[in-house]
Amino acid sequence: MNRFESIAELIHAVFETRTKARDKALSQTRTLTRKCAHAIRAIHRDELQLAKQNLDEARQLVNRLLNDLSEYPELLYAGYTQDALKEFAEASIVYALIGSDLVPTPQDLGIEVSTYTNGLAETVGELRRRCLDILRHGYSEEAERLLNHMDDIYAVLITMDYPDAITGGLRRQTDIVRSLLERTRGDLTLSLRQQHLEDKIQNLEIRLDSDQMPTTSQSSEG
Repeated sequence: MNRFESIAELIHAVFETRTKARDKALSQTRTLTRKCAHAIRAIHRDELQLAKQNLDEARQLVNRLLNDLSEYPELLYAGYTQDALKEFAEASIVYALIGSDLVPTPQDLGIEVSTYTNGLAETVGELRRRCLDILRHGYSEEAERLLNHMDDIYAVLITMDYPDAITGGLRRQTDIVRSLLERTRGDLTLSLRQQHLEDKIQNLEIRLDSDQMPTTSQSSEG
């Protein structure tokens, strides 16, 4: 075996190992994304126990993924891996906010800060969805609470004035968050005004019914 053949064998061995790690990571990230989607769906259905079960399974997948790719940073920071970790961040934060739990930090989740921040931005869409589900049944203080969380998230995001190469394209996400926040605030305001109007109409109807009822003396004279 000449020198080039020996070098080629070494390169093949590295590429083979790296390819196996990549294939395994792709399978893990697909499963992770699915578990996170199931968790969010369960949250919106108020199936919090099922949501927690999916998040616990997702956490196990994240730990395995981080461990398996510890020697392959080019795979760990590849787009498909970070996208799956972003979904995990989003699902974990949504679960915490809707369940009134402590919001996890990037360190709690074991993920990179730019990935976490983009996941945080995407939670606003899920919070808006939750608000709209609530408003279908009328104005609620719970919807107001979620709106405040959306506002808090936006207040954090607008401070991240760094290049997109550092934040992973956070500026565009922040613009989307602002739009969702404004629309949701408008929806809540309209719902609150409608609730006040309905209350006034109901009170008026009660007064009119009361005025039309015969008094005791009138009833006895009749």
